[in-house]
Amino acid sequence: MHFLYNLFIQFAQFILKIVALFSPKIKLFIEGRKNVFLTLEQKIKPTDKTIWFHAASLGEYEQGLPVIEEIKEKYPNHKIVVTFFSPSGYEVRKNNTVADATVYLPLDTPKNAKQFLELVHPDLVFFIKYEFWINYLDQLKKQNIPTYLISGIFREKQLFFKWYGGFYRKALNTFTHFFVQNENSKKLITELDKTNVTISGDTRFDRVVAILEKDNTLDFIAEFKNNSLTLVIGSSWPKDETLLIEYINSCTLDVKFIIAPHNIKTEQIENLKNSITKKTVLFSEKENKDLSQYNVFIIDTIGILTKIYSYADIAYVGGGFGKPGVHNILEPATFGVPIIIGPNYSHFDEATSLVQLGGCLSITNQQELDQFLSNLIQNNETRRDKGQICNTFVQKNKGATNNIMTKIISL
Repeated sequence: MHFLYNLFIQFAQFILKIVALFSPKIKLFIEGRKNVFLTLEQKIKPTDKTIWFHAASLGEYEQGLPVIEEIKEKYPNHKIVVTFFSPSGYEVRKNNTVADATVYLPLDTPKNAKQFLELVHPDLVFFIKYEFWINYLDQLKKQNIPTYLISGIFREKQLFFKWYGGFYRKALNTFTHFFVQNENSKKLITELDKTNVTISGDTRFDRVVAILEKDNTLDFIAEFKNNSLTLVIGSSWPKDETLLIEYINSCTLDVKFIIAPHNIKTEQIENLKNSITKKTVLFSEKENKDLSQYNVFIIDTIGILTKIYSYADIAYVGGGFGKPGVHNILEPATFGVPIIIGPNYSHFDEATSLVQLGGCLSITNQQELDQFLSNLIQNNETRRDKGQICNTFVQKNKGATNNIMTKIISL
């Protein structure tokens, strides 16, 4: 089976090189891995002590960041190495300040795994949430390097729990300890005779709670808001925007709208702007304008959505009409903002919980969106109560980072 796995990786590498000719994202995936070993040779000396964190993409990095920061403080003499599998994570966070070296993870071949670990020679290794690369795990096991899964999620559909998944189940023997998010994940992993498991919770709650301690001021957003009730639309996709634009264009209530689309390509931003009948301004054209005179503000840049949520009275979080589903709802939730999302959220425990608690409302069509928004806009008490549900939920679920650090120190 190991032979077939390695054959598949080699085949995938060949196919990706062909696809890269037509796909900018896959081109980044291939090109970004060419100089990984050279970068590591330059940044990591043989005498350095290191700790390695691996994140699949941006969401996993943000999820693991509270632990990375705590580990960095606890082990100040170690260099931190962060790897990404996906371009959408690496390209956004390649210049982060928490890591001493940030690179793509080379594809999971036996040769790459061995060379990578020779260069990094980590004392501790952390995989964030998921991604189980067989050759890397095999080398970590052979070298007896303590390896942890943090904020782990296990589901019955995963290969580990299939009758034919013995090859993957064996790879789990590498892990020194599993820190999982919920009871169901612990139940599944213990059914595989793993007793080295702790329900630590989700470190994303610690990440968003820390946001409250930062300066979230954006003067241009305050100028635009001008003390008006404001709906912030974050990480929207075309399906979300179709419904929201219909509402915005027909809304007669005194409301301002901020839209931060998931995709900020020029053509799509222009199409979005042209579809709105109310007075609209882009972030890229805000200079020398009286922003208070506009009704809609389109954010055609990245990196400021979290701070923008601090100005929201209501939030709509996009992605819920596509797959895998809704984007991060914890950021608006930590600011005590009621949230509206699309119907696809079942893979996200925090969204499922907040829908059940009533702080988050799920819609499936235009009529539901219109009804929920109008109710939240016109009813101050309802809006305040649902926002409080969101904030309380976040506060009650913080502490995963401390749980993980306490256990690691005791092992």
